[in-house]
Amino acid sequence: MKLASTSLFSLLINSHRPLASSGYTASSRTTAFSSRACSSFLLINSDNNSNTSRHRMGTRLFSAAPDTAIFDDVSITLEGPELPDIPSGSKRLFLVRHGEVINPGGDRPVYYGCQDVKLSPLGELEAKAAGAYLKQFNLQNVAASPLTRAKFGANEVLLRQENKSDAQDIKVFPGFTEMDRGAWCGLTIGEIGEDMMASFDNCDESVTPEGGESYPGLKERVLAARDELLAMTDEGNAAAVVSHLQVTRSMLSDALDIPVKEMSTLKVATASVTCVDVDSATGAQTVHFQSFKPDAGLQKSYDGAN
Repeated sequence: MKLASTSLFSLLINSHRPLASSGYTASSRTTAFSSRACSSFLLINSDNNSNTSRHRMGTRLFSAAPDTAIFDDVSITLEGPELPDIPSGSKRLFLVRHGEVINPGGDRPVYYGCQDVKLSPLGELEAKAAGAYLKQFNLQNVAASPLTRAKFGANEVLLRQENKSDAQDIKVFPGFTEMDRGAWCGLTIGEIGEDMMASFDNCDESVTPEGGESYPGLKERVLAARDELLAMTDEGNAAAVVSHLQVTRSMLSDALDIPVKEMSTLKVATASVTCVDVDSATGAQTVHFQSFKPDAGLQKSYDGAN
C-alpha cells in the first residue's frame, strides 16, 4: 500500500564538488563528547517563527483525521520526490534528522546540544513517517548518532527495510553526535546573547562556549564519520544516517559547497530527509532534494533552540 505525499520539500538543487577529504578512509581521531543528564515531563509546541512556547499537553498530534496504519503497519510506504537510479560508480546517502524533542527547559526553551533529550510523542510519529518513506529504498546501512532520539529514528527506518538480515543492526557513529553546546547548555538565547550567538554562527571561535564545540570543529568530525559510512557502503547502494540539525547541516553544506560560516542558515526540518549522491572516483556530490518531510497528517512540530 502506498500513500501519496503532498508535502513540499524546501530545495531541489544539483551541486557537484569533491568531498572535503580525499577517499573514504575513516579518521583515527577520537573526539570526546560530554554527557549531561536532563529530564522533563513538558511537551512544548510553538509556531516555528515564534520566540514563545506553550504546552501541548492533551492537545491533538494530527492536523486532520489520519490513517494511523501509517505508524503501526511497517509494510506501508509514504511516497515523495522521484529519484533517478544511483549512477554507476556512486553511492547514495539519505540524511535524516530526528523528530521533535521535549525541550529540557519546558516553557523556557533552552539550548541542549548533545544532551540526550527525549523525543516528544509527535517526534516519535515523525520518525516513523520518515521510516515509512525510506522503506521503498534498499538500504545497505542504517547509521545513527549515539543519542537516543537519533537511534529511535534509525531503528524505525531499519524496522521497515524488507531486505534486512536477522543480524543487521543500526551502526552507531560517535562522530554523528549533535554539537556540544558546552557551558551554553541549559541557557536561552536571551541568556547567551543574540550578538554572541551571531558571532558564534559566523565562526568566531573566540566565543566558543567553555567545553563546547565550534562549527569548524563539528564539521570536521562529522565529515570523518560520513566518510567512514561511505567506506562501508558499496557502489550502487544506499545508506541512511539519522542524526541531528547541526550534523545534517555539516554534511549538506559540504555537498552544496556552502562555507562553514553560512551553514547555520540551512533549513532542515524535524524528521526530514535529504538525499545526496557521492561519486566514488571524484568525490563529486549531487543533492537531489533537501529537507523533504513525508506527509503523514501530523501537526507542525516545534523547532526552537537546540
